[in-house]
Amino acid sequence: MSIQWFPGHMNSARKKAAESMEKTDLVIEVLDARLPEASSNPMITELRKARQRPCLKILNKSDLADPAATQAWLKYYDAQPQVHAIALSCKKAVEVAKIPAVCMKLTPHRGTTLKPLRVMIMGIPNVGKSTLMNALLKKRVAKVGDEPAVTKTQQRLFLGNNIVLIDTPGMMWPKIAHPTDGLMLAASHAIGVNAIIEEEVAAFLASQLLEHYRAMLVTRYGMTSSVIDGVGVLEAIAQKRGLRLRGGEADVEKAAHTLLQDYRSGVLGRISLETPERRVALLASYQPPVSLGLEQPREEYEPEEISNSPAQKNRRETS
Repeated sequence: MSIQWFPGHMNSARKKAAESMEKTDLVIEVLDARLPEASSNPMITELRKARQRPCLKILNKSDLADPAATQAWLKYYDAQPQVHAIALSCKKAVEVAKIPAVCMKLTPHRGTTLKPLRVMIMGIPNVGKSTLMNALLKKRVAKVGDEPAVTKTQQRLFLGNNIVLIDTPGMMWPKIAHPTDGLMLAASHAIGVNAIIEEEVAAFLASQLLEHYRAMLVTRYGMTSSVIDGVGVLEAIAQKRGLRLRGGEADVEKAAHTLLQDYRSGVLGRISLETPERRVALLASYQPPVSLGLEQPREEYEPEEISNSPAQKNRRETS
Protein backbone atom coordinates (compact mmCIF):
# COMPACT_ATOMS: atom_id res chain seq x y z
CA MET A 1 0.00 0.00 0.00
CA SER A 2 1.50 3.34 -1.09
CA ILE A 3 0.13 6.29 0.89
CA GLN A 4 0.35 9.82 -0.55
CA TRP A 5 -1.16 12.94 1.04
CA PHE A 6 -0.41 16.51 -0.08
CA PRO A 7 -3.37 18.89 0.44
CA GLY A 8 -3.37 22.04 -1.70
CA HIS A 9 -2.56 24.49 1.09
CA MET A 10 0.76 22.72 1.74
CA ASN A 11 2.18 23.81 -1.62
CA SER A 12 1.54 27.46 -0.82
CA ALA A 13 2.95 26.88 2.69
CA ARG A 14 6.16 25.55 1.14
CA LYS A 15 6.52 28.64 -1.06
CA LYS A 16 5.95 30.92 1.91
CA ALA A 17 8.50 29.01 4.00
CA ALA A 18 11.08 29.34 1.21
CA GLU A 19 10.54 33.10 1.17
CA SER A 20 10.80 33.38 4.97
CA MET A 21 13.94 31.21 5.16
CA GLU A 22 16.05 34.12 3.88
CA LYS A 23 15.19 36.08 7.04
CA THR A 24 15.52 33.13 9.42
CA ASP A 25 18.55 32.43 11.62
CA LEU A 26 17.64 29.00 12.98
CA VAL A 27 15.24 26.23 11.99
CA ILE A 28 13.51 24.14 14.63
CA GLU A 29 12.28 20.94 13.02
CA VAL A 30 9.82 19.07 15.21
CA LEU A 31 9.93 15.30 14.67
CA ASP A 32 7.96 12.39 16.08
CA ALA A 33 10.40 10.60 18.38
CA ARG A 34 8.79 7.26 17.49
CA LEU A 35 9.75 7.65 13.80
CA PRO A 36 12.25 10.52 13.47
CA GLU A 37 13.46 9.99 9.91
CA ALA A 38 10.08 8.95 8.52
CA SER A 39 8.63 12.15 10.02
CA SER A 40 11.44 14.36 8.69
CA ASN A 41 10.30 16.32 5.64
CA PRO A 42 13.06 16.30 2.97
CA MET A 43 11.78 19.66 1.69
CA ILE A 44 12.68 21.26 5.05
CA THR A 45 16.22 19.90 4.82
CA GLU A 46 16.47 21.18 1.27
CA LEU A 47 15.25 24.68 2.19
CA ARG A 48 17.51 25.15 5.21
CA LYS A 49 20.61 23.73 3.50
CA ALA A 50 20.12 26.07 0.54
CA ARG A 51 20.40 28.98 3.00
CA GLN A 52 22.97 27.20 5.23
CA ARG A 53 20.80 27.56 8.32
CA PRO A 54 21.55 25.56 11.48
CA CYS A 55 18.85 23.20 12.71
CA LEU A 56 17.59 22.14 16.11
CA LYS A 57 15.76 18.85 15.74
CA ILE A 58 13.25 18.30 18.53
CA LEU A 59 12.23 14.69 18.98
CA ASN A 60 8.77 15.34 20.38
CA LYS A 61 6.58 12.74 22.11
CA SER A 62 9.71 11.14 23.54
CA ASP A 63 7.57 9.99 26.47
CA LEU A 64 5.85 7.63 23.98
CA ALA A 65 9.06 6.40 22.31
CA ASP A 66 11.48 3.62 23.22
CA PRO A 67 14.22 5.34 25.31
CA ALA A 68 17.05 3.26 23.82
CA ALA A 69 15.96 4.08 20.27
CA THR A 70 15.66 7.79 21.14
CA GLN A 71 19.21 7.90 22.48
CA ALA A 72 20.45 6.28 19.26
CA TRP A 73 18.65 8.92 17.20
CA LEU A 74 20.09 11.79 19.26
CA LYS A 75 23.59 10.48 18.63
CA TYR A 76 22.77 10.02 14.93
CA TYR A 77 21.59 13.63 14.46
CA ASP A 78 24.30 15.24 16.59
CA ALA A 79 26.88 13.72 14.22
CA GLN A 80 25.43 15.74 11.31
CA PRO A 81 26.86 19.18 10.43
CA GLN A 82 24.89 22.22 11.66
CA VAL A 83 22.44 19.95 13.50
CA HIS A 84 21.72 19.46 17.18
CA ALA A 85 18.97 17.23 18.57
CA ILE A 86 17.08 17.09 21.85
CA ALA A 87 14.26 14.80 23.00
CA LEU A 88 11.29 16.00 25.00
CA SER A 89 7.53 16.18 25.30
CA CYS A 90 6.07 19.51 24.19
CA LYS A 91 3.32 18.99 26.77
CA LYS A 92 5.85 19.28 29.62
CA ALA A 93 6.53 22.94 30.38
CA VAL A 94 9.77 22.25 32.29
CA GLU A 95 11.31 20.55 29.26
CA VAL A 96 10.10 23.18 26.78
CA ALA A 97 11.55 25.98 28.94
CA LYS A 98 15.07 24.77 28.08
CA ILE A 99 14.64 25.36 24.33
CA PRO A 100 15.38 29.14 24.14
CA ALA A 101 18.79 28.68 25.79
CA VAL A 102 19.66 25.90 23.34
CA CYS A 103 18.64 28.12 20.41
CA MET A 104 20.82 31.00 21.67
CA LYS A 105 23.79 28.67 21.99
CA LEU A 106 23.41 27.50 18.38
CA THR A 107 23.32 31.10 17.07
CA PRO A 108 25.57 33.21 19.31
CA HIS A 109 25.68 36.07 16.77
CA ARG A 110 21.94 36.80 17.28
CA GLY A 111 19.62 37.20 20.24
CA THR A 112 19.80 40.85 21.22
CA THR A 113 17.16 43.56 21.24
CA LEU A 114 18.68 45.07 18.09
CA LYS A 115 19.29 41.70 16.44
CA PRO A 116 16.61 39.30 17.69
CA LEU A 117 17.03 35.61 16.96
CA ARG A 118 14.59 34.62 14.20
CA VAL A 119 13.47 31.02 14.66
CA MET A 120 11.26 29.16 12.19
CA ILE A 121 9.34 26.20 13.63
CA MET A 122 8.71 23.54 10.99
CA GLY A 123 7.53 19.95 10.72
CA ILE A 124 4.93 17.60 9.31
CA PRO A 125 1.25 17.76 10.36
CA ASN A 126 0.21 16.68 13.85
CA VAL A 127 3.77 16.38 15.12
CA GLY A 128 3.35 18.97 17.88
CA LYS A 129 4.49 22.31 16.41
CA SER A 130 1.48 24.25 17.67
CA THR A 131 1.73 22.63 21.10
CA LEU A 132 5.39 23.67 21.21
CA MET A 133 4.56 27.24 20.18
CA ASN A 134 1.87 27.54 22.86
CA ALA A 135 4.19 26.10 25.50
CA LEU A 136 7.05 28.46 24.60
CA LEU A 137 4.82 31.54 24.75
CA LYS A 138 2.85 30.22 27.75
CA LYS A 139 -0.45 31.07 26.08
CA ARG A 140 -2.70 29.70 23.37
CA VAL A 141 -1.62 31.36 20.14
CA ALA A 142 -1.89 28.40 17.76
CA LYS A 143 -4.75 26.00 17.20
CA VAL A 144 -4.18 22.49 18.51
CA GLY A 145 -6.18 19.47 17.39
CA ASP A 146 -6.04 15.70 17.14
CA GLU A 147 -6.46 15.82 13.35
CA PRO A 148 -3.53 16.61 11.02
CA ALA A 149 -3.17 19.99 9.27
CA VAL A 150 -4.94 22.16 11.86
CA THR A 151 -2.56 25.11 11.29
CA LYS A 152 -2.89 26.49 7.75
CA THR A 153 -1.20 29.91 7.86
CA GLN A 154 2.19 31.26 8.92
CA GLN A 155 2.46 33.62 11.90
CA ARG A 156 5.27 35.56 13.64
CA LEU A 157 5.32 36.02 17.43
CA PHE A 158 7.81 37.48 19.92
CA LEU A 159 9.31 35.40 22.72
CA GLY A 160 10.61 38.08 25.05
CA ASN A 161 12.64 40.89 23.49
CA ASN A 162 15.27 38.86 21.70
CA ILE A 163 13.57 35.92 19.94
CA VAL A 164 11.03 35.96 17.10
CA LEU A 165 9.14 32.72 16.48
CA ILE A 166 7.80 31.94 13.01
CA ASP A 167 5.14 29.22 13.17
CA THR A 168 4.46 27.43 9.89
CA PRO A 169 1.69 25.03 8.80
CA GLY A 170 2.46 21.35 8.87
CA MET A 171 3.99 20.35 5.54
CA MET A 172 4.13 16.99 3.86
CA TRP A 173 6.11 16.45 0.67
CA PRO A 174 4.55 15.70 -2.75
CA LYS A 175 5.67 12.06 -2.98
CA ILE A 176 6.57 9.71 -0.11
CA ALA A 177 9.32 7.58 -1.65
CA HIS A 178 9.21 4.61 0.71
CA PRO A 179 5.86 2.86 1.29
CA THR A 180 6.94 1.91 4.83
CA ASP A 181 7.33 5.61 5.69
CA GLY A 182 3.77 6.30 4.58
CA LEU A 183 2.47 3.48 6.77
CA MET A 184 4.46 4.65 9.81
CA LEU A 185 3.19 8.22 9.32
CA ALA A 186 -0.38 7.00 8.98
CA ALA A 187 -0.08 4.83 12.08
CA SER A 188 1.18 7.85 14.03
CA HIS A 189 -1.70 10.04 12.79
CA ALA A 190 0.32 12.42 10.60
CA ILE A 191 -1.81 11.70 7.52
CA GLY A 192 -5.49 12.52 7.08
CA VAL A 193 -7.91 9.63 7.53
CA ASN A 194 -9.32 10.23 4.05
CA ALA A 195 -6.01 9.07 2.54
CA ILE A 196 -5.66 5.74 4.37
CA ILE A 197 -7.34 2.40 4.98
CA GLU A 198 -7.19 1.86 8.74
CA GLU A 199 -7.16 -1.94 8.56
CA GLU A 200 -4.09 -1.98 6.29
CA VAL A 201 -2.25 0.58 8.42
CA ALA A 202 -3.10 -1.32 11.61
CA ALA A 203 -2.00 -4.64 10.08
CA PHE A 204 1.37 -3.05 9.24
CA LEU A 205 1.69 -1.63 12.76
CA ALA A 206 0.76 -5.00 14.25
CA SER A 207 3.44 -6.76 12.22
CA GLN A 208 6.06 -4.29 13.50
CA LEU A 209 4.94 -4.73 17.09
CA LEU A 210 4.92 -8.49 16.64
CA GLU A 211 8.56 -8.37 15.54
CA HIS A 212 9.95 -5.84 18.03
CA TYR A 213 7.47 -5.50 20.94
CA ARG A 214 5.64 -8.81 21.15
CA ALA A 215 5.59 -8.78 24.95
CA MET A 216 3.50 -5.60 24.92
CA LEU A 217 0.88 -7.24 22.70
CA VAL A 218 0.75 -10.22 25.03
CA THR A 219 0.33 -8.00 28.09
CA ARG A 220 -2.33 -5.78 26.56
CA TYR A 221 -4.39 -8.27 24.55
CA GLY A 222 -3.47 -11.68 25.96
CA MET A 223 -2.17 -12.73 22.55
CA THR A 224 -0.99 -16.32 22.22
CA SER A 225 2.15 -17.66 20.55
CA SER A 226 0.07 -18.97 17.63
CA VAL A 227 -0.28 -15.45 16.18
CA ILE A 228 2.27 -15.02 13.39
CA ASP A 229 1.26 -11.94 11.40
CA GLY A 230 -0.43 -8.54 11.57
CA VAL A 231 -3.86 -9.77 10.55
CA GLY A 232 -3.64 -12.44 13.25
CA VAL A 233 -2.95 -9.71 15.82
CA LEU A 234 -6.10 -7.82 14.77
CA GLU A 235 -8.16 -11.00 14.99
CA ALA A 236 -6.74 -11.69 18.46
CA ILE A 237 -7.68 -8.16 19.58
CA ALA A 238 -11.21 -8.65 18.25
CA GLN A 239 -11.53 -11.90 20.17
CA LYS A 240 -10.14 -10.39 23.39
CA ARG A 241 -12.48 -7.40 23.22
CA GLY A 242 -15.51 -9.29 21.95
CA LEU A 243 -15.59 -7.34 18.69
CA ARG A 244 -17.82 -9.39 16.39
CA LEU A 245 -19.82 -8.78 13.25
CA ARG A 246 -23.43 -9.94 12.96
CA GLY A 247 -22.38 -13.29 11.49
CA GLY A 248 -19.96 -13.96 14.32
CA GLU A 249 -16.77 -13.10 12.42
CA ALA A 250 -14.11 -10.92 13.98
CA ASP A 251 -14.71 -7.19 13.48
CA VAL A 252 -11.26 -6.38 12.12
CA GLU A 253 -12.19 -2.75 11.43
CA LYS A 254 -12.94 -2.01 15.09
CA ALA A 255 -9.90 -4.03 16.18
CA ALA A 256 -7.72 -1.94 13.85
CA HIS A 257 -9.07 1.27 15.35
CA THR A 258 -8.44 -0.06 18.87
CA LEU A 259 -4.80 -0.93 18.11
CA LEU A 260 -4.08 2.42 16.47
CA GLN A 261 -5.60 4.33 19.38
CA ASP A 262 -3.68 2.27 21.95
CA TYR A 263 -0.41 2.91 20.09
CA ARG A 264 -1.00 6.63 19.57
CA SER A 265 -1.98 7.26 23.19
CA GLY A 266 0.92 5.28 24.63
CA VAL A 267 -1.34 2.74 26.36
CA LEU A 268 0.64 -0.12 24.78
CA GLY A 269 3.95 1.21 26.12
CA ARG A 270 6.93 3.16 24.81
CA ILE A 271 7.40 2.16 21.18
CA SER A 272 9.69 3.29 18.35
CA LEU A 273 8.90 2.18 14.82
CA GLU A 274 12.43 2.78 13.56
CA THR A 275 16.02 3.02 14.76
CA PRO A 276 19.07 4.28 12.83
CA GLU A 277 20.14 0.69 12.17
CA ARG A 278 16.71 -0.39 10.94
CA ARG A 279 16.54 2.74 8.79
CA VAL A 280 19.79 1.83 7.06
CA ALA A 281 18.49 -1.70 6.44
CA LEU A 282 15.22 -0.32 5.05
CA LEU A 283 16.96 1.95 2.57
CA ALA A 284 19.36 -0.81 1.53
CA SER A 285 16.55 -3.27 0.83
CA TYR A 286 14.15 -0.85 -0.84
CA GLN A 287 13.38 -1.53 -4.48
CA PRO A 288 11.63 1.36 -6.27
CA PRO A 289 8.67 0.46 -8.50
CA VAL A 290 9.70 -0.62 -11.98
CA SER A 291 8.56 1.72 -14.74
CA LEU A 292 6.96 -0.35 -17.50
CA GLY A 293 7.38 2.43 -20.03
CA LEU A 294 3.80 2.13 -21.21
CA GLU A 295 3.18 5.84 -21.42
CA GLN A 296 3.81 7.13 -24.91
CA PRO A 297 4.85 10.75 -25.36
CA ARG A 298 2.10 12.79 -26.87
CA GLU A 299 2.84 14.37 -30.23
CA GLU A 300 2.70 18.11 -30.13
CA TYR A 301 0.91 19.73 -33.04
CA GLU A 302 -0.52 23.00 -34.06
CA PRO A 303 -4.26 22.70 -34.78
CA GLU A 304 -5.25 23.81 -38.26
CA GLU A 305 -6.89 27.18 -38.26
CA ILE A 306 -10.31 27.01 -39.88
CA SER A 307 -11.60 30.08 -41.63
CA ASN A 308 -14.89 30.76 -43.31
CA SER A 309 -13.40 33.08 -45.93
CA PRO A 310 -14.28 32.20 -49.58
CA ALA A 311 -10.66 31.36 -50.43
CA GLN A 312 -10.31 28.99 -47.48
CA LYS A 313 -13.71 27.43 -48.24
CA ASN A 314 -12.74 26.72 -51.88
CA ARG A 315 -9.46 25.09 -50.81
CA ARG A 316 -11.31 22.77 -48.41
CA GLU A 317 -13.88 21.78 -51.04
CA THR A 318 -11.27 21.00 -53.72
CA SER A 319 -8.96 19.08 -51.40
